[in-house]
Amino acid sequence: MKTLLSRSTVSPAKLSGLPEKLIGSPAKLIGATVKLIGVTGITATLSMPAMAKDADLESLIEAAQKEGAVYSVGMPDSWANWKGTWADLKANYGLKHQDTDMSSAQEISKFEAEKRNATADIGDVGFAFARVAVKKDVTQPYKPTTWTDIPDWAKDKDGHWALAYTGTISFISNNNLVEDAPKSWSDLLEGDYKVTVGDVGVAAQANNAILAAAFANGGDESNLKPAIKFFGELAKQGRLSYTDPSIANLEKGEVEVAIMWDFNALNYRDKIDRERFTVSIPQDGSVISGYTTIINKYAKNPNAAKLAREYIFSDQGQINLAEGYARPIRSNITLPKSVQDKLISNEQYSNVHPVTDFSAWEKSARRLPRQWQESVLIHQQ
Repeated sequence: MKTLLSRSTVSPAKLSGLPEKLIGSPAKLIGATVKLIGVTGITATLSMPAMAKDADLESLIEAAQKEGAVYSVGMPDSWANWKGTWADLKANYGLKHQDTDMSSAQEISKFEAEKRNATADIGDVGFAFARVAVKKDVTQPYKPTTWTDIPDWAKDKDGHWALAYTGTISFISNNNLVEDAPKSWSDLLEGDYKVTVGDVGVAAQANNAILAAAFANGGDESNLKPAIKFFGELAKQGRLSYTDPSIANLEKGEVEVAIMWDFNALNYRDKIDRERFTVSIPQDGSVISGYTTIINKYAKNPNAAKLAREYIFSDQGQINLAEGYARPIRSNITLPKSVQDKLISNEQYSNVHPVTDFSAWEKSARRLPRQWQESVLIHQQ
Protein backbone atom coordinates (compact mmCIF):
# COMPACT_ATOMS: atom_id res chain seq x y z
CA MET A 1 0.00 0.00 0.00
CA LYS A 2 1.05 3.60 -0.54
CA THR A 3 0.84 4.81 3.00
CA LEU A 4 3.54 7.35 3.22
CA LEU A 5 4.28 13.88 -2.17
CA SER A 6 2.85 23.57 -9.46
CA ARG A 7 3.50 25.92 -11.23
CA SER A 8 7.02 25.05 -12.25
CA THR A 9 9.24 22.61 -14.02
CA VAL A 10 12.20 20.47 -12.99
CA SER A 11 14.87 19.47 -15.44
CA PRO A 12 13.82 15.96 -16.41
CA ALA A 13 17.40 15.30 -17.34
CA LYS A 14 18.76 16.49 -14.04
CA LEU A 15 16.06 14.80 -12.07
CA SER A 16 16.10 11.48 -13.85
CA GLY A 17 19.35 10.12 -12.54
CA LEU A 18 20.33 8.89 -16.00
CA PRO A 19 24.02 8.46 -16.84
CA GLU A 20 26.02 11.67 -16.53
CA LYS A 21 27.06 11.65 -20.16
CA LEU A 22 23.40 12.04 -21.06
CA ILE A 23 22.11 14.39 -18.41
CA GLY A 24 24.50 15.16 -15.60
CA SER A 25 25.39 13.39 -12.39
CA PRO A 26 22.79 12.09 -9.91
CA ALA A 27 24.17 14.61 -7.42
CA LYS A 28 23.37 17.42 -9.85
CA LEU A 29 19.89 16.12 -10.35
CA ILE A 30 19.10 16.70 -6.68
CA GLY A 31 20.47 20.22 -6.77
CA ALA A 32 18.71 21.09 -9.99
CA THR A 33 17.57 24.67 -10.09
CA VAL A 34 13.97 25.43 -10.62
CA LYS A 35 12.37 28.58 -11.90
CA LEU A 36 8.87 29.48 -10.81
CA ILE A 37 6.74 30.44 -13.76
CA GLY A 38 3.15 31.43 -14.33
CA VAL A 39 0.20 29.12 -14.51
CA THR A 40 0.12 27.01 -17.63
CA GLY A 41 -3.23 26.84 -19.33
CA ILE A 42 -4.75 23.40 -19.02
CA THR A 43 -5.69 21.96 -22.38
CA ALA A 44 -6.88 18.57 -23.46
CA THR A 45 -8.84 16.36 -25.78
CA LEU A 46 -11.83 14.27 -24.86
CA SER A 47 -10.82 11.02 -26.47
CA MET A 48 -7.93 11.46 -28.91
CA PRO A 49 -4.64 9.94 -27.73
CA ALA A 50 -2.65 12.72 -29.38
CA MET A 51 -1.26 15.57 -27.32
CA ALA A 52 -3.93 17.93 -26.07
CA LYS A 53 -4.54 21.14 -28.00
CA ASP A 54 -5.32 24.55 -26.54
CA ALA A 55 -8.63 24.67 -28.37
CA ASP A 56 -9.82 21.58 -26.55
CA LEU A 57 -9.38 22.97 -23.03
CA GLU A 58 -12.89 24.23 -22.64
CA SER A 59 -14.39 21.00 -23.95
CA LEU A 60 -12.33 18.80 -21.63
CA ILE A 61 -13.10 20.89 -18.56
CA GLU A 62 -16.80 20.93 -19.43
CA ALA A 63 -16.86 17.16 -19.90
CA ALA A 64 -14.91 16.57 -16.70
CA GLN A 65 -17.24 18.84 -14.74
CA LYS A 66 -20.24 16.93 -16.05
CA GLU A 67 -18.67 13.75 -14.70
CA GLY A 68 -18.13 15.63 -11.45
CA ALA A 69 -15.72 13.25 -9.75
CA VAL A 70 -12.52 11.29 -10.15
CA TYR A 71 -11.85 8.02 -8.34
CA SER A 72 -8.23 7.04 -7.84
CA VAL A 73 -6.29 4.07 -6.51
CA GLY A 74 -2.87 4.26 -4.89
CA MET A 75 -2.94 8.08 -4.70
CA PRO A 76 -3.63 8.84 -1.02
CA ASP A 77 -3.36 12.35 0.39
CA SER A 78 -0.15 11.61 2.31
CA TRP A 79 1.78 10.20 -0.67
CA ALA A 80 3.74 12.84 -2.62
CA ASN A 81 1.26 15.50 -1.50
CA TRP A 82 -1.51 14.23 -3.74
CA LYS A 83 -3.75 16.06 -1.28
CA GLY A 84 -2.67 19.35 -2.84
CA THR A 85 -3.64 18.28 -6.34
CA TRP A 86 -7.00 16.83 -5.28
CA ALA A 87 -7.76 20.06 -3.41
CA ASP A 88 -6.88 22.14 -6.48
CA LEU A 89 -9.05 20.02 -8.77
CA LYS A 90 -11.93 20.48 -6.34
CA ALA A 91 -11.41 24.23 -5.97
CA ASN A 92 -10.77 24.97 -9.65
CA TYR A 93 -13.09 22.51 -11.38
CA GLY A 94 -15.47 21.21 -8.74
CA LEU A 95 -14.23 17.63 -9.05
CA LYS A 96 -14.95 15.45 -6.06
CA HIS A 97 -12.31 12.85 -5.25
CA GLN A 98 -12.01 9.55 -3.46
CA ASP A 99 -8.97 7.26 -3.22
CA THR A 100 -8.55 3.61 -2.33
CA ASP A 101 -4.99 2.99 -1.24
CA MET A 102 -3.29 -0.05 -2.76
CA SER A 103 -0.04 -1.23 -4.29
CA SER A 104 0.96 -0.92 -7.95
CA ALA A 105 0.26 -4.60 -8.66
CA GLN A 106 -3.12 -4.39 -6.95
CA GLU A 107 -4.10 -1.35 -9.00
CA ILE A 108 -3.45 -3.14 -12.28
CA SER A 109 -5.24 -6.27 -11.06
CA LYS A 110 -8.24 -4.16 -10.10
CA PHE A 111 -8.43 -2.53 -13.53
CA GLU A 112 -8.15 -5.96 -15.16
CA ALA A 113 -10.70 -7.70 -12.93
CA GLU A 114 -13.40 -5.02 -12.98
CA LYS A 115 -13.17 -4.10 -16.66
CA ARG A 116 -16.43 -2.37 -17.64
CA ASN A 117 -17.61 -2.45 -14.03
CA ALA A 118 -14.75 -0.12 -13.16
CA THR A 119 -14.80 1.68 -9.83
CA ALA A 120 -11.48 3.48 -10.40
CA ASP A 121 -10.55 6.03 -13.05
CA ILE A 122 -6.85 6.63 -12.46
CA GLY A 123 -3.96 5.14 -10.52
CA ASP A 124 -0.30 5.80 -9.74
CA VAL A 125 2.15 2.93 -10.27
CA GLY A 126 5.88 2.39 -10.05
CA PHE A 127 7.99 2.65 -13.19
CA ALA A 128 8.44 -1.13 -13.47
CA PHE A 129 4.67 -1.61 -13.53
CA ALA A 130 3.93 0.91 -16.29
CA ARG A 131 4.64 -1.43 -19.19
CA VAL A 132 2.90 -4.27 -17.39
CA ALA A 133 -0.31 -2.23 -17.35
CA VAL A 134 -0.04 -1.49 -21.06
CA LYS A 135 0.66 -5.14 -21.90
CA LYS A 136 -2.44 -6.15 -19.97
CA ASP A 137 -4.45 -3.67 -22.06
CA VAL A 138 -6.04 -1.91 -19.08
CA THR A 139 -4.96 1.66 -19.87
CA GLN A 140 -5.99 4.43 -22.22
CA PRO A 141 -3.62 7.11 -23.55
CA TYR A 142 -3.58 10.82 -22.84
CA LYS A 143 -0.75 13.26 -23.52
CA PRO A 144 -0.90 16.46 -21.46
CA THR A 145 -0.06 19.79 -23.08
CA THR A 146 3.32 19.75 -21.34
CA TRP A 147 4.23 16.47 -23.06
CA THR A 148 7.36 17.84 -24.73
CA ASP A 149 8.72 18.86 -21.30
CA ILE A 150 8.80 15.22 -20.22
CA PRO A 151 12.01 13.37 -21.21
CA ASP A 152 11.59 10.55 -23.70
CA TRP A 153 12.90 7.92 -21.27
CA ALA A 154 10.14 8.86 -18.81
CA LYS A 155 7.10 8.47 -21.07
CA ASP A 156 5.30 6.05 -23.36
CA LYS A 157 5.37 7.22 -26.98
CA ASP A 158 1.62 6.66 -27.28
CA GLY A 159 0.74 8.45 -24.04
CA HIS A 160 -0.30 5.50 -21.89
CA TRP A 161 2.08 6.51 -19.10
CA ALA A 162 4.55 9.23 -18.11
CA LEU A 163 6.50 9.64 -14.90
CA ALA A 164 5.36 12.69 -12.95
CA TYR A 165 8.02 12.51 -10.24
CA THR A 166 11.04 10.59 -9.03
CA GLY A 167 12.32 9.34 -5.69
CA THR A 168 15.39 7.62 -4.22
CA ILE A 169 15.35 4.70 -1.79
CA SER A 170 16.33 5.83 1.73
CA PHE A 171 16.46 4.67 5.35
CA ILE A 172 14.31 6.24 8.06
CA SER A 173 15.38 5.46 11.63
CA ASN A 174 13.56 6.10 14.90
CA ASN A 175 16.15 7.90 17.04
CA ASN A 176 14.37 6.81 20.23
CA LEU A 177 14.85 3.15 19.31
CA VAL A 178 18.05 3.12 17.25
CA GLU A 179 21.24 4.53 18.76
CA ASP A 180 23.27 4.70 15.56
CA ALA A 181 21.11 5.43 12.52
CA PRO A 182 22.34 3.37 9.54
CA LYS A 183 23.99 5.30 6.73
CA SER A 184 24.73 2.29 4.52
CA TRP A 185 23.55 -1.23 3.77
CA SER A 186 26.57 -2.57 5.63
CA ASP A 187 25.49 -0.55 8.69
CA LEU A 188 22.04 -2.07 8.33
CA LEU A 189 23.36 -5.62 8.28
CA GLU A 190 25.51 -5.06 11.36
CA GLY A 191 22.78 -3.42 13.45
CA ASP A 192 20.70 -4.91 16.25
CA TYR A 193 17.34 -3.41 15.28
CA LYS A 194 14.50 -4.73 13.13
CA VAL A 195 14.19 -3.60 9.54
CA THR A 196 10.89 -3.00 7.73
CA VAL A 197 10.86 -3.18 3.94
CA GLY A 198 7.17 -3.52 3.06
CA ASP A 199 5.34 -5.87 0.72
CA VAL A 200 8.10 -7.22 -1.54
CA GLY A 201 6.83 -8.52 -4.87
CA VAL A 202 3.71 -6.39 -4.68
CA ALA A 203 4.62 -2.79 -3.84
CA ALA A 204 6.88 -0.80 -6.16
CA GLN A 205 8.55 0.88 -3.20
CA ALA A 206 9.49 -2.46 -1.63
CA ASN A 207 10.69 -3.86 -4.96
CA ASN A 208 12.91 -0.85 -5.49
CA ALA A 209 14.33 -1.31 -1.99
CA ILE A 210 15.50 -4.74 -3.16
CA LEU A 211 16.98 -3.26 -6.33
CA ALA A 212 18.79 -0.60 -4.29
CA ALA A 213 20.34 -3.30 -2.11
CA ALA A 214 21.35 -5.17 -5.25
CA PHE A 215 23.12 -2.13 -6.69
CA ALA A 216 24.94 -1.58 -3.38
CA ASN A 217 26.13 -5.19 -3.23
CA GLY A 218 27.32 -5.76 -6.77
CA GLY A 219 24.06 -6.64 -8.49
CA ASP A 220 21.90 -4.82 -11.01
CA GLU A 221 18.51 -4.95 -12.74
CA SER A 222 19.18 -8.43 -14.07
CA ASN A 223 20.81 -9.79 -10.91
CA LEU A 224 18.99 -9.39 -7.60
CA LYS A 225 20.82 -12.29 -5.94
CA PRO A 226 23.09 -10.05 -3.81
CA ALA A 227 20.00 -8.33 -2.40
CA ILE A 228 18.16 -11.61 -1.81
CA LYS A 229 21.22 -12.88 0.06
CA PHE A 230 21.36 -9.65 2.08
CA PHE A 231 17.74 -9.83 3.20
CA GLY A 232 18.02 -13.57 3.73
CA GLU A 233 20.73 -12.84 6.29
CA LEU A 234 18.50 -10.28 8.02
CA ALA A 235 15.76 -12.93 8.14
CA LYS A 236 18.16 -15.48 9.64
CA GLN A 237 19.01 -12.96 12.33
CA GLY A 238 15.31 -12.54 13.07
CA ARG A 239 15.58 -8.86 12.16
CA LEU A 240 13.18 -8.66 9.23
CA SER A 241 9.96 -7.00 10.36
CA TYR A 242 6.59 -7.48 8.68
CA THR A 243 5.14 -4.30 10.16
CA ASP A 244 3.61 -2.03 7.52
CA PRO A 245 5.94 1.00 7.16
CA SER A 246 3.01 3.39 7.48
CA ILE A 247 3.02 6.80 9.10
CA ALA A 248 0.74 5.47 11.84
CA ASN A 249 3.13 2.65 12.73
CA LEU A 250 6.14 4.96 12.71
CA GLU A 251 4.33 7.37 15.00
CA LYS A 252 3.40 4.55 17.39
CA GLY A 253 7.04 3.47 17.58
CA GLU A 254 6.41 0.10 15.93
CA VAL A 255 9.06 0.68 13.25
CA GLU A 256 12.74 0.90 14.17
CA VAL A 257 14.23 1.27 10.69
CA ALA A 258 12.26 1.30 7.44
CA ILE A 259 13.39 1.34 3.83
CA MET A 260 11.32 3.66 1.66
CA TRP A 261 11.36 6.43 -0.90
CA ASP A 262 13.03 9.60 0.32
CA PHE A 263 9.90 11.65 -0.31
CA ASN A 264 7.85 9.36 1.91
CA ALA A 265 10.49 9.22 4.64
CA LEU A 266 10.87 13.00 4.74
CA ASN A 267 7.13 13.50 4.68
CA TYR A 268 6.61 11.08 7.58
CA ARG A 269 9.47 12.61 9.55
CA ASP A 270 8.09 16.11 9.33
CA LYS A 271 4.49 15.09 9.98
CA ILE A 272 5.40 13.18 13.16
CA ASP A 273 8.45 14.88 14.67
CA ARG A 274 11.46 16.10 12.71
CA GLU A 275 13.80 15.48 15.66
CA ARG A 276 12.59 11.95 16.28
CA PHE A 277 13.74 10.47 12.97
CA THR A 278 16.87 10.37 10.83
CA VAL A 279 16.52 9.99 7.07
CA SER A 280 19.56 8.93 5.04
CA ILE A 281 20.38 7.82 1.52
CA PRO A 282 22.52 4.64 1.80
CA GLN A 283 26.03 5.73 0.90
CA ASP A 284 27.09 2.39 -0.59
CA GLY A 285 24.37 2.60 -3.23
CA SER A 286 20.70 3.25 -3.89
CA VAL A 287 18.25 3.48 -6.77
CA ILE A 288 16.39 6.43 -8.22
CA SER A 289 13.13 5.77 -10.05
CA GLY A 290 9.67 7.22 -10.43
CA TYR A 291 5.91 6.80 -10.60
CA THR A 292 3.40 7.29 -13.38
CA THR A 293 -0.32 7.75 -13.55
CA ILE A 294 -2.31 5.19 -15.53
CA ILE A 295 -5.81 5.98 -16.75
CA ASN A 296 -8.20 3.05 -16.63
CA LYS A 297 -9.25 1.89 -20.10
CA TYR A 298 -12.72 1.32 -18.64
CA ALA A 299 -12.90 4.51 -16.52
CA LYS A 300 -16.42 5.76 -15.79
CA ASN A 301 -15.00 9.30 -15.54
CA PRO A 302 -12.35 9.35 -18.29
CA ASN A 303 -12.39 13.10 -18.84
CA ALA A 304 -11.96 13.81 -15.14
CA ALA A 305 -9.03 11.38 -15.14
CA LYS A 306 -7.47 13.11 -18.15
CA LEU A 307 -7.93 16.50 -16.54
CA ALA A 308 -6.26 15.15 -13.41
CA ARG A 309 -3.25 14.03 -15.46
CA GLU A 310 -3.20 17.36 -17.25
CA TYR A 311 -3.09 19.17 -13.93
CA ILE A 312 -0.44 16.87 -12.45
CA PHE A 313 1.92 17.88 -15.26
CA SER A 314 1.02 21.57 -15.09
CA ASP A 315 3.30 24.01 -13.29
CA GLN A 316 1.23 23.98 -10.12
CA GLY A 317 0.76 20.23 -10.21
CA GLN A 318 4.52 19.73 -10.35
CA ILE A 319 5.09 22.11 -7.43
CA ASN A 320 2.46 20.22 -5.46
CA LEU A 321 4.61 17.10 -5.82
CA ALA A 322 7.73 18.98 -4.77
CA GLU A 323 5.93 20.21 -1.68
CA GLY A 324 5.44 16.53 -0.88
CA TYR A 325 9.23 15.99 -1.14
CA ALA A 326 9.10 14.27 -4.55
CA ARG A 327 11.30 15.38 -7.44
CA PRO A 328 9.12 16.73 -10.29
CA ILE A 329 9.89 15.41 -13.75
CA ARG A 330 9.54 18.65 -15.71
CA SER A 331 12.47 20.98 -16.39
CA ASN A 332 13.54 24.47 -15.35
CA ILE A 333 12.36 24.58 -11.74
CA THR A 334 13.90 26.41 -8.82
CA LEU A 335 12.27 24.90 -5.77
CA PRO A 336 11.05 27.38 -3.17
CA LYS A 337 13.58 27.71 -0.36
CA SER A 338 11.00 26.46 2.13
CA VAL A 339 10.83 23.20 0.18
CA GLN A 340 14.56 22.90 -0.49
CA ASP A 341 15.35 23.32 3.22
CA LYS A 342 13.33 20.20 4.07
CA LEU A 343 15.25 17.94 1.72
CA ILE A 344 18.27 15.70 2.22
CA SER A 345 21.62 17.30 1.37
CA ASN A 346 22.70 16.91 -2.24
CA GLU A 347 25.92 15.17 -1.22
CA GLN A 348 24.04 12.10 -0.04
CA TYR A 349 22.90 11.39 -3.61
CA SER A 350 26.39 10.85 -5.00
CA ASN A 351 25.97 7.06 -5.31
CA VAL A 352 22.44 6.60 -6.62
CA HIS A 353 21.71 4.51 -9.71
CA PRO A 354 18.93 4.92 -12.27
CA VAL A 355 17.22 1.96 -13.87
CA THR A 356 18.76 1.70 -17.33
CA ASP A 357 17.86 -1.85 -18.36
CA PHE A 358 14.08 -1.69 -18.14
CA SER A 359 13.46 -5.05 -19.77
CA ALA A 360 15.75 -6.83 -17.32
CA TRP A 361 14.17 -5.04 -14.35
CA GLU A 362 10.66 -6.02 -15.47
CA LYS A 363 11.72 -9.66 -15.68
CA SER A 364 13.46 -9.53 -12.31
CA ALA A 365 10.45 -7.88 -10.70
CA ARG A 366 8.19 -10.67 -11.97
CA ARG A 367 10.49 -13.30 -10.46
CA LEU A 368 10.92 -11.46 -7.19
CA PRO A 369 7.84 -12.76 -5.29
CA ARG A 370 8.99 -16.37 -5.66
CA GLN A 371 12.61 -15.54 -4.87
CA TRP A 372 11.55 -13.64 -1.77
CA GLN A 373 9.42 -16.51 -0.55
CA GLU A 374 11.98 -19.23 -1.25
CA SER A 375 15.17 -17.46 -0.20
CA VAL A 376 14.16 -14.89 2.41
CA LEU A 377 10.88 -15.66 4.15
CA ILE A 378 11.89 -19.28 4.60
CA HIS A 379 14.59 -18.09 7.03
CA GLN A 380 12.39 -15.77 9.05
CA GLN A 381 12.41 -16.73 12.73
